[in-house]
Order: sequence, then C-alpha cells, then structure tokens
Amino acid sequence: MKTRIRNLREDNDLTQKELSHLLNISQVAYSYYELNKRSIPLELLSKLADFYNTSVDYLLYRTDEIKPYKKSKLNDKAKKEAIKLK
Repeated sequence: MKTRIRNLREDNDLTQKELSHLLNISQVAYSYYELNKRSIPLELLSKLADFYNTSVDYLLYRTDEIKPYKKSKLNDKAKKEAIKLK
C-alpha cells in the first residue's frame, strides 16, 4: 500500500506536508503510513480513496483498476427492498 499512496501523492504534485494538512494529520504520521511503519485507519484510508477518486481496494492492492467502483442500480433496488421488509 505504501507504494500506491506515495505514487498517487507524487502524481498529484503534493508534498507529504501538503497532503497531511488536507487530511488534518501531522506530516510525521503521514510519513509513517507511506513507510508502512503504521497502519492507516479505515476512516483515513477512505478519505484518501475519495481524495484520489479511486477505491480502497486499489490502495490495498486488491485490484489494479484505479477507477472507483460505479454505483449499481441493483444495490439501490436491494436497499429499497430491504426498507420494505422492515
């Protein structure tokens, strides 16, 4: 994961300090995530995926597809059905 978040940061011409400021964390904390010295909290991982317009799965090397997932109408339909069942 450390390679992906570093590459995305560099591809967007951001320094660790700039990105850590946007994420409201210290630069040292962010550097630990890039160096894989600390695990990234799920909330922060989600923020990074949103910021880079990608998926958490991409950041975690579960896919090589950088594009985020499309919302499925089937999922919306399933949600509506679940509400009806309540």
